[in-house]
Amino acid sequence: QVQVAESGGGSVRAGGSMRLSCTASGSMFDPDVMAWYRQAPGKQRELVATIPSLGSIVYADSVKGRFTISRDNAKNTVYLQMNSLKPEDTAVYLCTAVVRLKHDWGQGTQVAVSS
Repeated sequence: QVQVAESGGGSVRAGGSMRLSCTASGSMFDPDVMAWYRQAPGKQRELVATIPSLGSIVYADSVKGRFTISRDNAKNTVYLQMNSLKPEDTAVYLCTAVVRLKHDWGQGTQVAVSS
């Protein structure tokens, strides 16, 4: 069982910035993929960005140019730098680590962007 823990959420005004962190632990294997999803009230969970250990980073169209995902493989930690935040970015942000095709999820961290 991989433990996934997010941190860094909170409240910010529109146009502001915030950085989320997520660490995966408890596995003898490094995650093949780490990713951020988000879920707003009444909406389906959506992919924000994904970063594999090998391969290309993928961003949702809605965050391209504003969000940057990065990864510290030595720490099994992924970061999400969010700039130019908009009220529609308000959601619970969830991190997932994929190890040998198995997804493990964190509890999520709330991000609230006010206008």
